[in-house]
Amino acid sequence: EKAVNLKKDLAEMQEWMTQAEEEYLEKDFEYKSPEELENAVEEMKRAKEDVLQKEVRVKILKDNIKMLATKVPSSGQDLATELNVVLENYQLLCNRIRGKCHTLEEVWSCWIELLQYLDLETAWLNNLEERVQMTGNLPDKLDAVNDALESLESVLRHPADNRTQIRELGQTLIDGGILDDIISEKLEAFNARYEELSHLAVSRQIALEQQLQTMRETDHMLQVLQESLGDLDRQLTSYLTDRIDAFQVPQEAQ
Repeated sequence: EKAVNLKKDLAEMQEWMTQAEEEYLEKDFEYKSPEELENAVEEMKRAKEDVLQKEVRVKILKDNIKMLATKVPSSGQDLATELNVVLENYQLLCNRIRGKCHTLEEVWSCWIELLQYLDLETAWLNNLEERVQMTGNLPDKLDAVNDALESLESVLRHPADNRTQIRELGQTLIDGGILDDIISEKLEAFNARYEELSHLAVSRQIALEQQLQTMRETDHMLQVLQESLGDLDRQLTSYLTDRIDAFQVPQEAQ
């Protein structure tokens, strides 16, 4: 009777493993929204816990069959053969569910990381847009133009590492068919805004550099003229002081 019950327990265990495999491993999942992906992750975590909890039952079965084998070798030997099959299938099921759970957790982590990088780069784009707008109505002063140019250049020196991460993370998920529509839309919007603002900022940078160069050249010319006029003023003053007649001085002084 005990052998019959153990045989029944082995059959039930095998049936449960078959159902678990069908439910958790053979479904075709499509993750088209973050909610679907998150639900799948939570489901696989529960599946992993459920499968691992059966380990106690498997151990009890194993111990009972060993005990039976010592008392009734013939019955125990047959059950031991079935037990080995169940143990092998159970271990395989555990490994596959652990693997799928780990994969889904990695995918979810990849999605969260992508959102974080997008938030960082969006904040940088907002800052860049603000700096570009600030260069629109500058006072016609060299210091103001120079400060605006340095401020804009400091933002433009932003490293490209985050954008590389965004591209790689997004492509990884899209290649796996994970949230591909949502990610494609996000990346398209981000890249379009990045290209637009980058070109605008670089154009504004070039314009400010040219404006600054013109203002410096003008300042230099004014300085040279001012120095020349100062020299002339001092020379004329000396002529007047010495009461020299205008027709006695050089033509340029006249």
